[in-house]
Amino acid sequence: MTGSTGAGETHQAIEAVFRIERARLIAGLARFSGNMDLAEEMAQDALVIALSEWPRTGVPARPGAWLTTAAKRRAIDMIRRDKMRERKHEEIARELDGRELDGPELDGEVGVPDVAGPDEDSGDELLGLIFAACHPILSADARAALTLRVVGGLTTDEIARAFLSSEVTIAQRIVRAKKTIAKAGVSFEVPRGPERAARLSSVLEVIYLIFNEGYAATTGDDLVRPSLCREAQRLGRMLAALSPEDQEVFGLLALMEIQASRLAARIGPDGGFVPLTEQNRTRWDQLLIRRGLDALARAEALGGDAPYALQAALAACHARARKAADTDWPRIAALYDRLRAVMPSPVVDLNRAIAHSMAFGPEAGLKLIDEIADADALRNYAPLPAARGDFLFRAGRPAEARPEFEAAARLTRNSREAAFLLARADACN
Repeated sequence: MTGSTGAGETHQAIEAVFRIERARLIAGLARFSGNMDLAEEMAQDALVIALSEWPRTGVPARPGAWLTTAAKRRAIDMIRRDKMRERKHEEIARELDGRELDGPELDGEVGVPDVAGPDEDSGDELLGLIFAACHPILSADARAALTLRVVGGLTTDEIARAFLSSEVTIAQRIVRAKKTIAKAGVSFEVPRGPERAARLSSVLEVIYLIFNEGYAATTGDDLVRPSLCREAQRLGRMLAALSPEDQEVFGLLALMEIQASRLAARIGPDGGFVPLTEQNRTRWDQLLIRRGLDALARAEALGGDAPYALQAALAACHARARKAADTDWPRIAALYDRLRAVMPSPVVDLNRAIAHSMAFGPEAGLKLIDEIADADALRNYAPLPAARGDFLFRAGRPAEARPEFEAAARLTRNSREAAFLLARADACN
């Protein structure tokens, strides 16, 4: 093996380690410095140091701890050079004197440790970063972009391409979000008690927003963007590992795993949309289904009618049916009745109408959908006329169904979905 080949493999190993450790590293540095921008800068500095040192010394046994201590020591150098931060330097120096300088040996001028012990509260630090990035003072779009950047490690270009936005727009959104968090004095601590419950809903909302944008893209030519789904699932698994007693965390994880199992079957050979009832179920990912059912069992064991857990139970009804004809639609309708009681919304009412139409016939669905047709939240919502068109078509009223499908096609911003709806309109002839 040549020296250049060995160095290249070492660099690849370092970059892989950094991707794995990045979120925890930034989390610890954000709590340490109280500044998200500085935390990212310190993390990048630590990577540069590792790229210089590890090819010579080898990858340490505890690379995350090594990077954390290297970053903190580099931060002290930065702060020493900045007289305006003199007071902060004293605080950080005292903290390091008390906690870290007793252990690792220093290596060179930068003071890089050979070995450093992991922080005992690294899980809390990561959870604190997630709660900060998903703080409700930010808009939903800003929370999603910031979370994907600082927790997920995606570049601004990757986030922009995922959301079909410009890199400049995403970069500005992230910068504004960081400034808002800094100005508001948001801490990187895990909230406790009632505040935790309130903030957790914001975190789950962001993760599910990211997942849904991948599962059913709202704009563009692609019906799905699996990379976004995978990132949301990764965030969900991370959150579940950090919050083992939160029913809604496991409920959301179960919901995403089960829905993601169907991604490959949602798109036909021509790139068009395939409805759930017509999907080839042999293409469903059985590993993701098992993961989802395991997470659902954990959520149900924690008790209660939590919204995400109920939605996961709905998805599980489809996952357990080997054929579309085997789907337990009466159970799904009953689950929607329960979901409506704990999470009332026009969208839940619409899905409930669809479930009742499948369980008890299209006329039952039409009765329920007519009760919500004037809801402001559904005024320009493509699934409403699409569902009504489907009910009318199945009720043997194709002439009335056609304009509903056409209206739905006009409302959607996804070109593939529009093509599917127009095809259904043509079938009404």
